[in-house]
Amino acid sequence: MSAQMSHDASDALSGTTVDVVVIGGGAAGLNGALMLARSRRSVVVIDSGTPRNAPADAMHGFIVLDGTSPAEILRRGREQVRAYGGRVVFGEVVSAAPADASPDGDPRFTLTLADGRTVTARRVLVATGLRDELPDVPGLAAHWGHSVVHCPYCHGYEVRDEPIGILATGPASVHHAWLFRQLTDDLVYFTRGTELDADTRARFAARSIRVLEAQVSAVVDDEDGALAGVRLDDGTVVERRVLAVATRLEARTEGLEGLDLPVEELPDAMGHRFASAMAGTTEVPGVWVAGNATDLTAQVGASAAAGALAGSHINALLATADTDAALAEAARTTTR
Repeated sequence: MSAQMSHDASDALSGTTVDVVVIGGGAAGLNGALMLARSRRSVVVIDSGTPRNAPADAMHGFIVLDGTSPAEILRRGREQVRAYGGRVVFGEVVSAAPADASPDGDPRFTLTLADGRTVTARRVLVATGLRDELPDVPGLAAHWGHSVVHCPYCHGYEVRDEPIGILATGPASVHHAWLFRQLTDDLVYFTRGTELDADTRARFAARSIRVLEAQVSAVVDDEDGALAGVRLDDGTVVERRVLAVATRLEARTEGLEGLDLPVEELPDAMGHRFASAMAGTTEVPGVWVAGNATDLTAQVGASAAAGALAGSHINALLATADTDAALAEAARTTTR
């Protein structure tokens, strides 16, 4: 959360080079920082204050923490990172780029925040998350995270047995329909100009999923402001209490262009992600990626696990680099 949204004060940036800067203060970033701080690494988390799940009332699908509000999870996470000496700094990274390496060749990176502050780190963990791009339907965004949902595992149980509408955005919406049909007997699939083949239509009919071809012109609210349905182009209002949308998923890349991280496009125009390999490693030495920035469908638990794996991998390679540096220094001392 941002400094304005949270009672937490921002920690001061260190004037010295730190072991790791984590860009992103969500589940992946905080869990990565936790692993590093517990390994006695100097670590700074840069939190821009725009968590993807901020509109949601609660997070689900993560054992023990199921039902906890996103804000509470972040509060606890920051508290735990700080307990081991990690720092959490509220700010937006506007540039990140390699800097001059150390005399022994160890990488260095310089990050600049929007307010002009800078920090230099030996390693970088990118955990910026993603941005959901909703269809351009008037009134839709106002209900995002409540009556407009995207994930049957995150929010599905809470909307069970409601009249649900699928606003199709592409092939992924067909898969959405099967999952939400598990949650309600009253499901309408609004094609919005997307194609459905004969086999899919037969399967929809077998599961009593109604298909409407007309375009959706707007979301309709009731007198209390709750979602009441959608208006079609012909003026017909179809009553729905919940709308499910397969959003376009875009990794947050702003300010990171200087790292030159490779970005991949997902099939069926579903979005873009940072490319990564085992433990979040990337083609850029010294830079890792974890969480939704590289795994666009990961839920909170999976993102946290990915952050922990990346953090432990960073620590292991730093331990090797520290040993190499100590060995080189010992050799220099011997030859003097």
